[in-house]
Amino acid sequence: MTVQRPTFVLVPGAWHLPSTWDLLRGELDALGYASRAVKLSTSGPDARGGLREDAEVIRAAVEAISGPVVVVAHSYGGIPATEGAAGLPSVQRLIYLAAYFPDVDESMYTLHGMPDPDSAEGLFPIGSDPRAKFYADVPEATADLAVSRLVDQLHQPFADRVTRAAWHTVPSAYIVAEQDAALPVELQEKMSSRATTVHRIPTSHSPFLSRPAELAALLDEIVKG
Repeated sequence: MTVQRPTFVLVPGAWHLPSTWDLLRGELDALGYASRAVKLSTSGPDARGGLREDAEVIRAAVEAISGPVVVVAHSYGGIPATEGAAGLPSVQRLIYLAAYFPDVDESMYTLHGMPDPDSAEGLFPIGSDPRAKFYADVPEATADLAVSRLVDQLHQPFADRVTRAAWHTVPSAYIVAEQDAALPVELQEKMSSRATTVHRIPTSHSPFLSRPAELAALLDEIVKG
């Protein structure tokens, strides 16, 4: 009997659109995996809502797939993936890629040990040098394209707290990006202690752009586990 391969549902981080996964999707396709990349509600020119809306986008993407699913979440995407994948029997595994890994009643703010903001209205600024922050080891032309595709990001989902945590009932893996300048490696290591397995990749924050083939091979290894 052949075992059905899972479909990857790919969740981007803040400020990023589904196209950020294009190189990795090509590598996954070469390995025989189907994939879907989601557009989060709180990112983009039409940004709206908060954590709940982002979680519902992920939930809808999973429910639209027949067969097993592996959810891969990057950076902020780990928060809505934790919420949105809860209670879905088709989700076989959660993979956190240099991502936030919250428990119930935690937010991005609490994971950084910070108090809730006085207000979470409006947009959250991306900072003066997103290239150095996100794409330090990404080839120049690829990094230029990635920077040009960055979009607005609402502040609200960073302050919203998780109400359900899928990783309590679904096997999880954490991939630490060892040269990350965006999400502190020390915090990644701390959060990774919650995962079923921990893996590492010697890249900055965006290995799907700097080493897509290596990342695809690691995802394949994790899935075959």
